[in-house]
Amino acid sequence: MALVSDLLEAQRGDTCWLTLNRPAQRNALTPGLIAALRDALARSDSDPAARVVCLTGAGEQVFCAGADLGSISARSDAAAAHEGRRQYAALLLDLARLGKPVVGCINGSAFAGALGLVASCDFALAAEDARFGTPEIDVGLFPYMALAPLQRVVGRRAALDLALTGRRIDAEEAVRIGLVNARVPRGELAARVDSLCATLAGKSAAVLRLGRRALYATQDLPYEQQLEALAAQLSLNALLDDAAEGVAAFLEKRAPSWKGR
Repeated sequence: MALVSDLLEAQRGDTCWLTLNRPAQRNALTPGLIAALRDALARSDSDPAARVVCLTGAGEQVFCAGADLGSISARSDAAAAHEGRRQYAALLLDLARLGKPVVGCINGSAFAGALGLVASCDFALAAEDARFGTPEIDVGLFPYMALAPLQRVVGRRAALDLALTGRRIDAEEAVRIGLVNARVPRGELAARVDSLCATLAGKSAAVLRLGRRALYATQDLPYEQQLEALAAQLSLNALLDDAAEGVAAFLEKRAPSWKGR
């Protein structure tokens, strides 16, 4: 009997779909699943056929329940356990450094470390019945690494509200605090995500790569340094073939034909 992978990887048109595939375990993250995600992101980043990356979970109840606490507690070696946790941090860094847009198709509830994944996506569309929270405080832990992308997306007060209370919020509140872009009726979620991915795939891949990386690389710089760095990135952008094509297409009132360079 063939083993079923914990991560499903599929190319649908211009989009690389990565599906967390442990529905019986609520798609919880294990060291193996994190490693598979990192490998898949690296492949998609170097694959010109993958213009967009979409991250989702198997089933219709849970996007991801965070870390698999059983896999963590089974590690008796403290140093190995720490290194395993650092791999989750490395995954968040991979998402920030990726040269392609990442869309989160949040098909169900997202808890604990899963909020780090949601916050690391450039866009997140959630099923209207999805729930969100960082309940680590209730088991004597704290969402340390997930807070890094989370507080950048929702701000300090909302991040601390979730982290310190452990309370769950619904998709409506998740939209209000900026954790997700939109809540969508479950039956319409796949179509809305496909439409967004198609829009992104229609842009210049070269400009998306340069712009996305510039945003994440400069977000924590002091304001003056950030503006100077972004001015340099604009000058680099202006040298691209796609910039010349975009301006020409605008002046000629036609659709651009992107070259990806």
